[in-house]
Amino acid sequence: MQSLAAENNHSETAYLRATEDADRFDLRWFTPTQEVTLCGHATLAAAHALWSELGSHARSLTFNTASGTLVVRPAGEGYEMEFPVDPLLRIDPPPGLAEALGAVPIEVWTSRYLIAVMPNGDTVRRLSPKPGAVLPFGEGCLEQGQVVVAGLADDVKDHDVVDRFFGPGCGIQEDPATGSARCGLAPLFAEKLGRPTIRFLQAFPGRGARFETEIAGERVLIRGQAVTVMESRLRVFP
Repeated sequence: MQSLAAENNHSETAYLRATEDADRFDLRWFTPTQEVTLCGHATLAAAHALWSELGSHARSLTFNTASGTLVVRPAGEGYEMEFPVDPLLRIDPPPGLAEALGAVPIEVWTSRYLIAVMPNGDTVRRLSPKPGAVLPFGEGCLEQGQVVVAGLADDVKDHDVVDRFFGPGCGIQEDPATGSARCGLAPLFAEKLGRPTIRFLQAFPGRGARFETEIAGERVLIRGQAVTVMESRLRVFP
């Protein structure tokens, strides 16, 4: 699985295995360099493939993963995932982080990933860190060498927060869509904005992704859409 993920060279390659329950699957995720313990957008893609391409009639899909049981349901024109909320702890900015990112954060938090809060969304959009620059950061986080940068949007009606994800620690220089980052971002900005529902724009240059999150106790509901953009057949020879 790792060899194939390296050859695919996408942010993550997801692998499904059927169980005796037609609505439940084992699910694992691999970046080009390692297996990861949680991945949101590949979970959404797996559910989308099961419903849209493989003919599943399940009302909801349950996945057995390294991060426990994850559930995906249809929601409007897209899907809703139920993920665990990550712990948050505010810390002093680590020495060298501003230089690595190219901007000075106003807050820094440890969570699954290191979260650097910028003064505004425009600052987040303009960042251009050198490849691997954030690799030394993430002490005290669940994952090392992976940094989420986020800032409140400026007078924009269709999203509240702009964010980006730099993950050289797991072999991804920048991820176009990071569902797992919502597990820390959602409670952080729900507290800042005083409401449970937050709209995010992950501003990956040239593409990006949109999420809506809602805090529900110790879980975060993550809503988004998926589209099939390619299909292929893998031929394995002895």
